[in-house]
Amino acid sequence: MSGDYIAVDWGSSHLRAWLYLNGQCADSLQLPYGISRLVDQTACDVFAQYIQPWRGKETLPVIMAGMVGSDAGWQTVPYLACPVSLQTLSAQLFEVVPQVWIVPGLNTLHNVMRGEETQLLGAMQLAPDTCYVMPGTHSKWVQVAEGAVSGFTTAMTGELYHLLMQHSLIGRGLPAQQDDNRAFQAGLQRGLESPALVNRLFEARARRVLGELAPGSVGDWLSGLLIGAEVVAMRSELSVSQVTLVGGESLCRRYWLACEQAGITVNEIAGDTAFQQGIRSILDARR
Repeated sequence: MSGDYIAVDWGSSHLRAWLYLNGQCADSLQLPYGISRLVDQTACDVFAQYIQPWRGKETLPVIMAGMVGSDAGWQTVPYLACPVSLQTLSAQLFEVVPQVWIVPGLNTLHNVMRGEETQLLGAMQLAPDTCYVMPGTHSKWVQVAEGAVSGFTTAMTGELYHLLMQHSLIGRGLPAQQDDNRAFQAGLQRGLESPALVNRLFEARARRVLGELAPGSVGDWLSGLLIGAEVVAMRSELSVSQVTLVGGESLCRRYWLACEQAGITVNEIAGDTAFQQGIRSILDARR
């Protein structure tokens, strides 16, 4: 597809946007103005200051996905109930101002997502599979059947890690954390072997206190424990033997190791690649 447009991934913590001219990325930006960080500004204010100038006199079309469509964002956009074909996203966009649309999220009985649906659309086209894992603050395990999202489950692994490291006894008084692959692998094995976390989390502190774990390696050990437990729990709940990871390289690498050691066959696609393909597909469907 060739064309001029703007793609926006607007989450809780950050705003990322890409300007496309003649089908090629001409400019991009990343700002710390996620929906949860808008103190004295509205989403509309931030859009006017940073994205509107890209539109110029041509009034380029803008497709936005993520928490910008939540009740804390620019405008609340209804969720689409699963099962749903993501090919319908283009017909369900919510226009907030002329030629500026927000992509709707998805929901099941007790689960919601915003932003990941656009990545999923792209991932399903570029790397067809029946189960996608989208690591992050709230990891999504998505099931696909006959080209439609049949359901998904959320694991709060990333947020739990942050809370434990920043607001619990486990992380209290620790120095800056260092990359420690051995510590991650050790924690991962513990999580894979014993996914019942309630009676395993305190080991992160006990191992440090007893000298088995360096103070700067607690984070990687805890990360391994949490990811291992998540993978084993989801493997059991979903009876999955093959997945495609969709996300950033660093986090996907950790999930790849966990899945591999849990006996799950793994494929991977970059989250940004999937997102951009999803945006292009939505625009193509509208033309």
